[in-house]
Amino acid sequence: MQRSNTQSIGSLIAQVLRDNGLEKTLLEHRVVAAWPDVLGPVVARYTGEISIQNGVLYVHIKSAPLRQELFNCRFQLIDKLQKAVGSDGIITDIRLLG
Repeated sequence: MQRSNTQSIGSLIAQVLRDNGLEKTLLEHRVVAAWPDVLGPVVARYTGEISIQNGVLYVHIKSAPLRQELFNCRFQLIDKLQKAVGSDGIITDIRLLG
């Protein structure tokens, strides 16, 4: 007997998350977790608290020169972070705080 409506466990989990409104929250957590991997250990060393609110990634950076460098390339960072988690539209801007 063969079942015609089989689905992978990954697609079922994704559907449950989507149905319960948790998919966006999970992707936001993945973006925060991806920050040190995407930017590397040097930037991670100067990074403080990271959070996402209303599609804006807030990152505390302990070095003013580094903060300026990251500000200049924030749109490339958005692309890299979203590619790292495999989803577009999770974050729309990055605010670098001191």
